[in-house]
Amino acid sequence: MKILKRGAEAVIYLKNEHLVKERVKKSYRISEIDLKLRKERTRKEVRLMGEARRVGIDVPSIVSVNEKENKIIMEYLVGERLKEFFERADNKAKEIAKKLGNAVGTMHFNGIVHGDLTTSNMILKNNKVYFIDFGLGEFSRRIEDLATDLEVLREAFKSTHFKYLNVLWESFIKGYRQTNTNWEEVLKALENIEKRGRYIRR
Repeated sequence: MKILKRGAEAVIYLKNEHLVKERVKKSYRISEIDLKLRKERTRKEVRLMGEARRVGIDVPSIVSVNEKENKIIMEYLVGERLKEFFERADNKAKEIAKKLGNAVGTMHFNGIVHGDLTTSNMILKNNKVYFIDFGLGEFSRRIEDLATDLEVLREAFKSTHFKYLNVLWESFIKGYRQTNTNWEEVLKALENIEKRGRYIRR
């Protein structure tokens, strides 16, 4: 077993060439509540990944789910994180950013909110963008929720890829507009969120 990441809610490790996401027990929570939360969150993440795949989004294949131990066993993707890919900003960056926009637009159009849209949670493999870690995701069609999803991504672009922010964001929006018919409402809500943020920071 090779541990890849320890998060606040889960540990992710490699076992028998598969990726395992295991939600670990939290000692500060009452046992019954802790078990219920871990089970519900595991089930929801599996549903989100399944629905995303159904509407054409690239996600790791789920091999099996162990509800008793709150484990999701899935395909281990061998590729490059979009974070590192965008840091190089080669000639394909605009094309991939547009593909990313297409995919996020499709998810939003179908009421899927990823919840942690950062380039660390996206893997480029065979010229396809795969989404991982739906642990904070939700099923929602609220414009505010969709805009918040985009705000997380835009902040990730600003902090990690600031040098290429405008090029990447413009290409992303081009793709997003093609697949989400509510794009105007979402971008307006995003603008309002950013205005509120600037007001609070003053």
